[in-house]
Amino acid sequence: MRLTNLSGLGAVAALTLGLVGATAVEANSGDTLAAVKARGELLCGVHPARHGFAAPDSQGNWSGFEVDFCHAIAAAIFGDASKVRFVALSSQQRFPAIQSGEVDVLARNVTATLSRDTALGLNFAPPIFYTGTGFLVRKADGIEKVEDLDGAAICMAPGSTTERNVAQIFAARGLTYTPVVIENNKQLVDAYVTGRCDALTKDKAALPGVRAFDTENPDDHMMLPGIYSKEPLAMAVRQGDDQWYDLVKWVTYATFNAEELGLTQANVDEMKASDDPDIQTLLGVIGDNGTKLGVDNTWVYAIVKQVGSYEDIYMRHFGPESPVALDRDQNALWTEGGLLYGFPMQ
Repeated sequence: MRLTNLSGLGAVAALTLGLVGATAVEANSGDTLAAVKARGELLCGVHPARHGFAAPDSQGNWSGFEVDFCHAIAAAIFGDASKVRFVALSSQQRFPAIQSGEVDVLARNVTATLSRDTALGLNFAPPIFYTGTGFLVRKADGIEKVEDLDGAAICMAPGSTTERNVAQIFAARGLTYTPVVIENNKQLVDAYVTGRCDALTKDKAALPGVRAFDTENPDDHMMLPGIYSKEPLAMAVRQGDDQWYDLVKWVTYATFNAEELGLTQANVDEMKASDDPDIQTLLGVIGDNGTKLGVDNTWVYAIVKQVGSYEDIYMRHFGPESPVALDRDQNALWTEGGLLYGFPMQ
């Protein structure tokens, strides 16, 4: 299933951190949920094109794992998951865009870190995807481990945690490298594919898509074993609006809890008749959780019916039959040995 939506490929002008700080105060002073409702759509910042996570088709319709979490927020607010306008943001544009109020939420491969949480004035919802820094190399080069990259040219995006991670990884091992830093994602990947770089580094979850879709012969390329950093990807909002932060946070937990309770798009109507009080509370049959968040009490029903549980979303984009198949690993529920843990919705 893929939802069809209004699309927006707006870009933001580069802003200095000083300007970001000045505009953030103004942006934080408003009621985000009220503004979104009055506008009639959610403005969601996403990656311009990342296999499995976010990409528009030729008609401008967006799909992807992080795209679906934007749809989930819209479903909770409007009861209509399609009421989203997507704003494509580069790694350099993403933080000015959320700080200035150009977007309401960032769902764009953002790693939650202490400095971003404090210095940039962001609040992070619970992580929706756990990954780490990885490296893609050509098999013909005989590179089998990070140590074999000593003296290599490595392609990476600027303004990313990956850029700093690589510096730390190489320094810790006494290795040298030449960074090839390119902002545009297509140009970055092309630089690796055409041989300008010996390796491409990104979040490891992004590399299978590059290998499968952006290289002429995928079998000629391989990912180095191991994950070399912690990269908890989470949706981010501006500080200063607790109601909005609470809503985005609990939309995330709702997808986790829906999976834990066995709810799916396919069975949610049937499960609505369940006599299990946890399911009744989650779906708004009893209680007033929606009212507490400023939305309808059936907000989770709308999420699961129109977008799905976490399992639905993950399997749609990374399941074994998807173009970019990824094992769930840490992205499994806590009951299955993973890190996803939905707080009680009482």
